[in-house]
Amino acid sequence: MMRRRSQSTLRFGAKCPACKLRHTDGMNTNQVARIAALVGEPARTGMLLALMDGRALTANELATAGHIRAATASRHLALLVEGGLLRVERQGKHRYHRLATAEVARVLEGIMQLAAASAPPAPKVVTGPRDAQMRLVRSCYDHLAGGIAVACAQRLVEDGAVVIEHDTAQVTERAAPVLASLGIAIDGLQGGSGKRPVCRPCLDWGERRMHLAGQLGALLCTHCLQQGWLLRKAGSRALEVTPRGAAALRDWLGTESWQALTGQAP
Repeated sequence: MMRRRSQSTLRFGAKCPACKLRHTDGMNTNQVARIAALVGEPARTGMLLALMDGRALTANELATAGHIRAATASRHLALLVEGGLLRVERQGKHRYHRLATAEVARVLEGIMQLAAASAPPAPKVVTGPRDAQMRLVRSCYDHLAGGIAVACAQRLVEDGAVVIEHDTAQVTERAAPVLASLGIAIDGLQGGSGKRPVCRPCLDWGERRMHLAGQLGALLCTHCLQQGWLLRKAGSRALEVTPRGAAALRDWLGTESWQALTGQAP
């Protein structure tokens, strides 16, 4: 004869009398454990933390961050993408990985705060060209690339002039007054299907953040060259920042941002 189930046994979905909380189903619990396991593996943790500065990195660069071989990194990265923690961006023949969402970054930041008692910071992954001038500003077809280009894109995003979502970018009504402060008129930008995009995000080789291409990116590059703020260098894509250009860009980007770009002391 089967014993009667104890009256204290909780039915699935019932509320616990002690904590007054409804028990979650197994699938939700397993998903929490799965995400925790993905983050908790040391090599994957190193990869995720290397992406916390907003850059996108290659599999080889992330292998270095995780202190593992490239072949091993591929499997780890596939798991992180499958788990929704990373997403892959393709630029030409290259594949880059970045954090999937801002929510992922916030979760990692919370874990980092808990673990920050005495752990030394992880070394930063160095990307892009070794030449300092190439890293600062260079031409990328007909638009600007490098630290200055990324800072310009960030200023436009922060001011609500441009909205970047994954592989697309949209110019808002705020763009006209924001760019007017730099002396740029955007009346000539043309939208519509079948034409060159008004604005397109382009992943920067050195910074691994987005700079702007499309009509707006070309307009910004042309304006800086015409004003004599930037000069082309023979036989190189690197551009030279003139004293006049340094003053104009510093005023527009902000002194703090300019000092961070150029390594100048406050």
